Amino acid sequence: MTSKKKTTKATEKDPAVKGKATPKRKDAEAKLVVNSLAPAKNKEERRKQKELQRSSRRESREAFMRGDESALTVRDRGPARRFVRDFVDARRSVAEYLLPALLVIVLLANVKPLTLVISNLPPVLFVVAIVEGFILSRRIKKEVTARFPNESTKGLGFYAWSRSTMIRRMRAPRPSKKPGDKLS
Repeated sequence: MTSKKKTTKATEKDPAVKGKATPKRKDAEAKLVVNSLAPAKNKEERRKQKELQRSSRRESREAFMRGDESALTVRDRGPARRFVRDFVDARRSVAEYLLPALLVIVLLANVKPLTLVISNLPPVLFVVAIVEGFILSRRIKKEVTARFPNESTKGLGFYAWSRSTMIRRMRAPRPSKKPGDKLS
């Protein structure tokens, strides 16, 4: 007769078992105080914490909009991405005016003499924006490969196209080049 081993929860590979005791509340709160995440004890402390959080968020947002490398998201980091942003910002594109054009089309859609022309305009604009995005993607990949031979070009075409479709004032990080500026 074979004996079956009894397994206890402590020896199983169960994610619910953590293998250590839950810390006492005062120990957990002391740890929060060290990390300055402690709950405020009164209104004045809460007000100060909120103001610190607001100023911290404001500073990090400003650094992101300036294009500081440390404040950028992973999607926007790196010299190749910076070059792509500058490349897109240094030129004008049809896709840049796509959203404002669609707004005008919606406003003019009920004008009787223009209805036929206006109704055909959105598909044409979308096709032009997609073709322009395809051409932009190919140019970007070629330029990045020439300037940054060790950098991957994966995702750069879509990154460039998505940036080019944004209205210039709404781009984040803010454009550092004006249309017509030369790239170095």
